[in-house]
Amino acid sequence: MLAHADAIATVGVRDIEAAREFYGNVLGLQEGEPGDCPQPDVLIFRSGNTWVQVYRSDYAGTNQATAITWDVGERIVEIVDGLKAKGATFERYDVPGMRLEGELYVTEGFKVTWLKDPDRNILSINGK
Repeated sequence: MLAHADAIATVGVRDIEAAREFYGNVLGLQEGEPGDCPQPDVLIFRSGNTWVQVYRSDYAGTNQATAITWDVGERIVEIVDGLKAKGATFERYDVPGMRLEGELYVTEGFKVTWLKDPDRNILSINGK
């Protein structure tokens, strides 16, 4: 029933203005127009052909798993370098079967890295 519907990633945050700075300026997502989301304490950002919805929540940052994943293909090194230049810091995990190369965990044909937003929501960037 939902196979042809676009999905929206939804992330809870405690500080809407810190989220606006991080998702808009650090990650470079385009914030939607006020009429796109008329609810208070909710922001939406364009990400490719989809949206990321950020809303104020007292439970922000409590998820210990990845909240959003971007698949960026061959551009992963360029994107990670750009994020690092904007002050993003990347997480270190024990990932069996993968080797760490700079900020990227690498295995045959696949690269991945993780970072956290200001509320410690885990974000992933995948590529080749």
